[in-house]
Amino acid sequence: MSEYIIDVEGLKKDFKVHKRDKSGLLSSLKSLFIRDYKLVTAVNNLDLRIRQGEIRGLIGPNGAGKSTTIKILSGILYPTEGTVNVMGYTPWTQREEYVKKIGVVFGQKSQLVWDLPAIDTFALNKQMYSISDKTFDNNIKYFKELLNIGDVITKPVRQLSLGERMKCEFVCALLHEPPLVYLDEPTIGLDIISKEAIRSFIKMVNKEKGTTFIVTTHDLSDIEDLCENVSIINNGTIVFNNSIEKLKTYFSDKKVIEVKFSRQINPSLLEGFKVTSSGPYFVNIEIETINTSLQDEISKIFKELPVQDINVNNINIEEVIKHIYLS
Repeated sequence: MSEYIIDVEGLKKDFKVHKRDKSGLLSSLKSLFIRDYKLVTAVNNLDLRIRQGEIRGLIGPNGAGKSTTIKILSGILYPTEGTVNVMGYTPWTQREEYVKKIGVVFGQKSQLVWDLPAIDTFALNKQMYSISDKTFDNNIKYFKELLNIGDVITKPVRQLSLGERMKCEFVCALLHEPPLVYLDEPTIGLDIISKEAIRSFIKMVNKEKGTTFIVTTHDLSDIEDLCENVSIINNGTIVFNNSIEKLKTYFSDKKVIEVKFSRQINPSLLEGFKVTSSGPYFVNIEIETINTSLQDEISKIFKELPVQDINVNNINIEEVIKHIYLS
């Protein structure tokens, strides 16, 4: 059996999009009967391999091809070109068998029946996935203890908090013990406590059951906390495919100097510094230590600005990824 649970090679997806003629009323009427189309490439020559048991981050800006890739991997769309092997399945041609082997959690879409207790949806999933009584009872007990939802699953879903509903969404996705789970914005809208609970749960299931998770999110703290490896998609292709630590080392020569002022300053004093953000009483300055001495830059700051406090930090992951997007 392959070490890769997902093996994608040369993936391409084109969409045929209607070209709207805006040159006049007659042309617009004509386009209703004689349509002209153009091809838009959403994914272009994308290669991706994910090992069993990974929690892999899959991120990218809006319109990068991330959602199209996930839809192909989950069998919703078929590609124009390329090969996709997920657990030995071609998702779009073997969809009926394939969907029984995966779980999905979409932060903005619910599997739960709004007016019924979550336990009723779980019972429905039991029938849909042909889960045995023993497996069902054992898994319900496991999730109740791990997520602390003993009293939650018997209440109508409409009475639950967002955090409680998301916990129940995870039970729906994992009840049939899928080897692979797709998570799309799994912590969107949650408070800090609920986010930490969901992340801890994902890591525990990954560790105890060996479940592979694919995480797509705009919350980079999810990626940093959950994922060892990350794949970045931009313009329909993978532009980075390595560990989080490797990602950070790409910009290890960049530092951010955070300066607090003892008094309000004139913005003109900041000319000559590479300012990333500033206010009346603070400034963040980015430097590249490969070109500029950190000690010299700090000396210049103390000489020219009324410094109350100063800190030097590595560039954060949001800035690293922004640099990759823009490049």
